Amino acid sequence: MKLFVTGGAGFIGANFVLYWLRHYPEDTVVTFDALTYAGNLENLQEVKNNPCDVFIKGDICDKNAVRSAMDGCDVVVHFAAESHVDRSILDPSPFVRTNIVGTHVLLEVARERKIQRFHHVSTDEVFGSLDLSEKQIFSEQTPYRPRSPYSATKAASDHLVRAYFYTYRLPITITNCSNNYGPFQFPEKLIPLAITNLMEGKKVPIYGDGLYVRDWLYVEDHCRAIDMVLRHGKIGETYCIGGLTEDINNLSIVKKILAYMGKDESYIEFVKDRPGHDRRYAIDWSKIRNELGWEPLHDFDTWLKETIRWYQEHQEWWQRVKSGAYRSYYEQQYGKSL
Repeated sequence: MKLFVTGGAGFIGANFVLYWLRHYPEDTVVTFDALTYAGNLENLQEVKNNPCDVFIKGDICDKNAVRSAMDGCDVVVHFAAESHVDRSILDPSPFVRTNIVGTHVLLEVARERKIQRFHHVSTDEVFGSLDLSEKQIFSEQTPYRPRSPYSATKAASDHLVRAYFYTYRLPITITNCSNNYGPFQFPEKLIPLAITNLMEGKKVPIYGDGLYVRDWLYVEDHCRAIDMVLRHGKIGETYCIGGLTEDINNLSIVKKILAYMGKDESYIEFVKDRPGHDRRYAIDWSKIRNELGWEPLHDFDTWLKETIRWYQEHQEWWQRVKSGAYRSYYEQQYGKSL
């Protein structure tokens, strides 16, 4: 099988490429990435000399580039997206272009190429926000209520993908995942930001009161779920993918990281909240468990420690990442320099 993986040099995409070639070494992966600020070829060092991994630098909005790169592929796995809510608040335009226009280009080319499966990787953020007092959790039946430019553009891309199934019978599947963590995550996100700041002797910024709740999914569990959906999922279906956490808030996560790294709570710095901050996400992954037999294997406490260890052992990687473009973004967002 030959896979076309968009955003394959980013955090989740790179983990998926590495996972796939470890488990299916007979397959070929065409890794397609524009190498914007979050795309990093260092993430793919493990397969650099593997003839089964073909890297192509390209923009998913460039139809000719996509058409050429997708030639001969059987399956599309679409990770490529502008994905950070904070950045979407600062400038929504790249999110509209990449997440909506780029997805449309991929769907058109996939239809031309008669792709056997188009798998679209999405987020639980399309479902909106839950109250802290609620028992409700997101499922495949939850109405879409996106509240940020990021989640709105992901919701639009989900709708486009479904429209191509119903209108053109393009064989699609969609997964809506919760917050991922693990190796190679760009240090603008909460967990790697906290870890790397503490390693530099700096404080960890926390928005508002810090009581924002997310479900956390270890990235390898996410890759396993996509694998299962590709091999056994029903065409046209959506599957929610969640982790093994239950209503853990950001402040509690940072306190865990502090404890694991031998730091006290003086390293916490509360900062002005961001606009439209979703209060709580929680996800029901019983459909993929009941229909496909998937469930997450990585408990949060153990694999949070393993994630900390990974960043401790890969200081050169994140030090290079936290330079240049990331520096100016950090200053703009938090009002201080790195």
